Amino acid sequence: MRLYRTKAGCFVEQDGQYYRIYELNWDALVAREDLQGTLSGLIEAKKPSLKFHAAELLAPIGQQEVWAAGVTYYRSRGARMEESKDAGGGSFYDRVYSAERPELFFKSTASRTVGAGGKVRIRADARWSVPEPELTLLVSPGGRITGYTIGNDMSSRDIEGENPLYLPQAKVYNGSCALGPCILVGSEPLAAATEISIEILRQGRVEFAGSVGLTELKREPKMLVEYLFRDNAFPQGCFLMTGTGIVPPSTFTLKSGDLIRITIEPIGTLENWVA
Repeated sequence: MRLYRTKAGCFVEQDGQYYRIYELNWDALVAREDLQGTLSGLIEAKKPSLKFHAAELLAPIGQQEVWAAGVTYYRSRGARMEESKDAGGGSFYDRVYSAERPELFFKSTASRTVGAGGKVRIRADARWSVPEPELTLLVSPGGRITGYTIGNDMSSRDIEGENPLYLPQAKVYNGSCALGPCILVGSEPLAAATEISIEILRQGRVEFAGSVGLTELKREPKMLVEYLFRDNAFPQGCFLMTGTGIVPPSTFTLKSGDLIRITIEPIGTLENWVA
């Protein structure tokens, strides 16, 4: 089943039918340790609703924080080493890729996050900006993975490459994060054959496209969650982006007006314009 947040409230989609949830608000819903069981119980006696409209979708986030994992794919390791070699930080990323402890960093709040159809931004002081398509976990307050969504970790590669300590500035700014279009609810891991794909259109033409399989994700999602929850509490739950394995060439940078489409089946497609 899929959980949507819209201007008209929360909706659950199951077998092509949409059910409106009145009993709990968004934060109360996604904080449930057994989200799938909660939603199944809430819609059991309901009739399908006709009030769901895709045009009214909001980002599937309330009071949750968004965190991210870095250098979890070999391709990302290489790109980070390349962009930071002139700053003397190239070997850092090789060591992170091989280390037991993952790279985890704060990414976004709800106010900085847009949903499907929203506009992501590139920093005004950046010269090299890219989207990073990522499988994103919904994690309960107890540290249980209860759902999956699509994330776009917008990044300023020239700022990060200038000095690894500039990572927060390269990653955290208004419009730097997109989530959506929904949350695929379920505690079972996605199939290893699942693919993440991206298309970037410029004036209607495909400027860049790529895909990667979850088989190339080096670190287990449960392990990433375990490290995130060490000495950290998330009373409303949280989101954790799991890293990217798709990196555009160094000659590519986003421009205003570009359209970014990220697809992960069976979650759907997250589509955003660049402001």
